[in-house]
Amino acid sequence: MNARSWALQGRFGARRAADSTAMAAAARAGFAARGLIYVLVAVIALQIAFGGDSGGKQADRGGALGELAGRPFGSVMLWTVGIGLAGMALWRLSEAAFGGPGPDGSKLSHRAADLLRSVFYAFVSYSVLAYAAGDRGSGSGSSDRNTDDVTAKVLEWPGGQWILGIAGVGVVIAGLWIAVRAVQRTFRKHLRTHEMSARTRKVVEAVGVTGGSARGVVFAAAGVFAVVAAVQHQPGKARGMDDTLRGFRDLPAGPWLLAAVALGLAAFGVFSWCNARWRKV
Repeated sequence: MNARSWALQGRFGARRAADSTAMAAAARAGFAARGLIYVLVAVIALQIAFGGDSGGKQADRGGALGELAGRPFGSVMLWTVGIGLAGMALWRLSEAAFGGPGPDGSKLSHRAADLLRSVFYAFVSYSVLAYAAGDRGSGSGSSDRNTDDVTAKVLEWPGGQWILGIAGVGVVIAGLWIAVRAVQRTFRKHLRTHEMSARTRKVVEAVGVTGGSARGVVFAAAGVFAVVAAVQHQPGKARGMDDTLRGFRDLPAGPWLLAAVALGLAAFGVFSWCNARWRKV
């Protein structure tokens, strides 16, 4: 190999390393932003559990953005979260295009899932950035109202009840799948556990299991409400994240149950921050 070939190979390798570093930074920023949103949602849910209507705040992404906007340097924080989520979308897109780390990273099923995640985070990022830019109708809307609107439109379609019912069952299955995988600690293969102390590893696993289980339970509950809306042909029976969480409060030992779920969501937020530190990217 001549000197020119060596030089070209060196430049190509340096560029790949730089791209990899940029994607890693984008992913870690995205995990940090996601963690902040979940922690804020959990705080609002705790207020709902023991403080009534939490002052009209919504325990969902819109409520979290409103909470951020009311804080000192709120605008800066909103832009930071939006950019972080855009980084998550770009990282997921790169995983879909080129495959992720590990022997299973290039499987078609994994890459398809990453593509869907990329689209989701791109939408969320856009809504947050639009909200930060002054469009208070974007990103901050009630998840319950949006769910009602979408459900009503679907029920107007031919076969809409079946479509909504199947989608609801799919969400229930997805929620249970998330919870089971959390309990099985499958997330460990995505983390650089060898860099953690034994005590840190135990803490990360604890918040991973607790947070993932709580997130899965919330997903599954929202899916159940969608199925009920389909069976009864009533859009109002479907619930967004806020009403789903409030539904836990209506059960026996409701405030304490909702508090437990809220703490679980907070744990998922902390687990997202752990991913920002130790995720293999």
